[in-house]
Amino acid sequence: MKITIVGTGYVGLVTGTCFSEVGIDVTCVDIDQKKIEGLRKGIMPIYEPGLETMVLKNVEKGRLNFSTSLSESIKGSEAVFIAVGTPPGEDGSADLKYVLAVAKEVGAHMDDYLVVVTKSTVPVGTAEKVKNTVTKALKDRNSDLSFDAASNPEFLKEGAAIQDFLKPDRIVVGVETERAQKIMEKLYKPFLLNGHPTIFMDVPSAEMTKYAANSMLATKISFMNDIANLCEIMGADVNMVRKGIGSDSRIGTKFIYPGVGYGGSCFPKDVKALIKTAEDNGYQMRVLKSVEDVNNDQKSVLVNKVKKHFGNHLSGMTFAVWGLSFKPKTDDMREAPSVVIINQLLALGAQVKAFDPVAMEEAHRDLGDSITYTKDEYEALVDADALLLVTEWPEFRIPNFTVVSKLLKNKVIFDGRNVYDQDEMNDLGYTYYGIGLN
Repeated sequence: MKITIVGTGYVGLVTGTCFSEVGIDVTCVDIDQKKIEGLRKGIMPIYEPGLETMVLKNVEKGRLNFSTSLSESIKGSEAVFIAVGTPPGEDGSADLKYVLAVAKEVGAHMDDYLVVVTKSTVPVGTAEKVKNTVTKALKDRNSDLSFDAASNPEFLKEGAAIQDFLKPDRIVVGVETERAQKIMEKLYKPFLLNGHPTIFMDVPSAEMTKYAANSMLATKISFMNDIANLCEIMGADVNMVRKGIGSDSRIGTKFIYPGVGYGGSCFPKDVKALIKTAEDNGYQMRVLKSVEDVNNDQKSVLVNKVKKHFGNHLSGMTFAVWGLSFKPKTDDMREAPSVVIINQLLALGAQVKAFDPVAMEEAHRDLGDSITYTKDEYEALVDADALLLVTEWPEFRIPNFTVVSKLLKNKVIFDGRNVYDQDEMNDLGYTYYGIGLN
């Protein structure tokens, strides 16, 4: 079985690699010649645990190929997956120009029946636009070839994407015909040995499912951050509250950890896009607007604590920041709370020294030389007035606090992820600030 994946970003590269892992002949296509040449040499454009090893193995076995030519790659393919970017516009809407450009090229060059699958996260109605674009391109060349448009949203967690794809908890597919469904069933059969289902539905419902899922998770995060802020005012401990509500099976323990807000490539963009989709159709997503407002405010919580402790003028002070990526096990800096936090510190006159295990290069694209990047977490502490923990990388969870005490000017820690135990920090002589603690 042969398929083509268009786009070698996070979704496209993981999808293509994992399909090749189960024996499918995959060609990943991208217009970026430099990126394709790099992938052919084993140079990864993204950081994702386990991805490089899997790419190299399947390239060596001849099951995974990289190309800049879509017209050549789709020959003999049974399905083509569109996995290109859908960047948000200023109004929050998803920009579909790259998706529709691929659809047009598919229609111009396909030579047999294809299932044209939208893998990118797109608003409801996009598959219909893809279908119309392919149809027009076929008409322009006087072709009567048949095809089907389908939607197959991804549910991959950065840092665990390989595992999520190989052992999914569910696969959502929107199709219009039995022929398309059979091809998609054949593609995904190797991944269903764990007993979890492929859920087939109409195309608009599949498109909506992706947005609804991410928006629900974002809602849980913002709700818990709102509760955490109230806990501080009322003298409650959000960690105890979290355990209390998390034991309720209707709520569960996932995504109810308070912190400095969510970031990344999905939640912020998808929440904005769903709000905009609703507005375009005469409806207001009142809950989601509040989710977004809470998250934006939450990114300032840690600096507000810094100002409360040190005052509003931080000129001449230096702060150590541990963690730059929006979450552990990725180098993704998109919408990362660290950028907001660091820029706020800089605006108050402070200097910042930061360390992240993998995101330093990506962080430099956003922050440039406005901060100092250190070789490890301890170097960041040298002569710093306080430590801000922003991303909960595993290596930050049990540091050598004896060393930390010697390097910091003041034994002050602002913990943006509630990684450390408040009582333990106090016993060690630290002034400790967490999120939602009394």
